[in-house]
Parts: sequence; structure tokens; C-alpha cells
Amino acid sequence: MSTPRSVAFVGATGGAGTTRLVVETAAVLARTGRDVAVFDAAFATQGLAQYVPGRIDVDATRLLADEDVAPSDALVDLDCELADIHGVEAAGSVAVCPARATFTELASAKTTDAAERFEAVVRETADAFDCVLVDVPPVAANQHVAAVAATDRHALVAPDGRRGADALPQLRDRLADLDVDAPGDFVVANRVRDESAVPDPAVAVPESDVVDPTTAPVAGTADAGAFPAAVLDLAAVAFDVDADVDLAPRGVTDRLF
Repeated sequence: MSTPRSVAFVGATGGAGTTRLVVETAAVLARTGRDVAVFDAAFATQGLAQYVPGRIDVDATRLLADEDVAPSDALVDLDCELADIHGVEAAGSVAVCPARATFTELASAKTTDAAERFEAVVRETADAFDCVLVDVPPVAANQHVAAVAATDRHALVAPDGRRGADALPQLRDRLADLDVDAPGDFVVANRVRDESAVPDPAVAVPESDVVDPTTAPVAGTADAGAFPAAVLDLAAVAFDVDADVDLAPRGVTDRLF
């Protein structure tokens, strides 16, 4: 298998924490000098929008529903805003396309035509960026199917505990039914406190004390503990890269970007 350019972070259950992991992984990759794009397929929760300072003029739902909108019109460059807010630095860049829309706009982005456009958008963006990440909730709608079909690899994210462990076989079966499961797919146990209850995870990400999205990403801060190392492992496994980067904080306000 060739090196993946796009990876979908797919929740095995609701509340698995895919959005936070997508943002943190994008930040690690930017610190290694890569240009990263992030797309939101979690239209119901619209969690990625919480990480974007300021106004969102073109969101993911409009990008998918309007063929006259290009990915470059929808991707918001986070570097300048986050540098001002958090004093962050990166050799690469992160641009995101969150969902922030009304119920009517959401419906127009869930059609079969919009799903087909989602696949084209992800593939087009993968040609322009080093890495593309997609935030995907449990697969249950057209846009979720499109997201997993368009990406090269899937990180199956399960919250630590019996609920997450029990949900993984169902997610794997669904991907197999859709004929989109891949040999490179891997399991991520998220919010692990002690020994993971999720069987054989490729990466186990510990619980982070910081939960406010306006203060994340936090990997690299002085009190982050084992969290940044786990995110670094996640980035390396997801994209088959040597994600060797100094995660030591540069100052009190430092963040990973």
C-alpha cells in the first residue's frame, strides 16, 4: 500500500472524541512541516467549528451543496488566528473546513449528489495538501459513507471502556458492508485512564485534563503529560510518517501548532 494522503477518524460510538483527536493530529503534522487540511463530516454536532476563531463564511455543508464553491474557498487557515491567540508556531500549516449551518442547509448537504461531491473534494484536496483528515461520527448517513469511501485509511476511534470495545465490531462490519475497509485501518483507544479495555489498539491516547475546545490543542504544554506523545504516535501511524518533533513547550502560553 502506498503512503496514505487522507485519513478518516471514524467514531465507533457517539462522543468518541474524534474531533479533538483530528485537531491535535493536524497540529502535530504541522509541527513536522506538513501542510494539513481538515474536513468536518460531523454535521449534527458541528464540533470542529468551536476550534475556529471568528466568522465562518463558507462551511462544509455549503461546500458540498454548491458546486460553484471550491475547496480553497471553504478551507480556513488557522495559523494566523491561533498565532495571535496562543502564540503558536509551526513549520507547516493547518486549514479547516468545519460545518456550521442551519437545519435546512444541513439537509442540502446530506443528499446523494452532495456525498459524491464530498468524495471529489477530499481527493482534490489531497493533491494540494500533504495530509487530509476527516472528522467522521458513527457511519449512518450519506456524507459519512462518502468520507470513508474517499479516504485512504480509517482510524477507528473507540472511547475506552466496554461501550467502545463493544461498538468496534459493528463499525468494522459496516465498513466491510460498504466495501471501504482497508488493510491499513487501525484502532485508537481514546481517553484511556489505566489499562485499555479496547482490545489491541494501535494507539492508546490517555485522558487529557483540558476539555475546553477554545484552549486546545494542548499537546506540548507543560502539564500535558503522556498526551502529546500519544498524539505523536497517532500521527505517525495514521500517515506512515516519521513524526519526530520536539514537543517541549516553548513558554507558558505555548500550544502544539
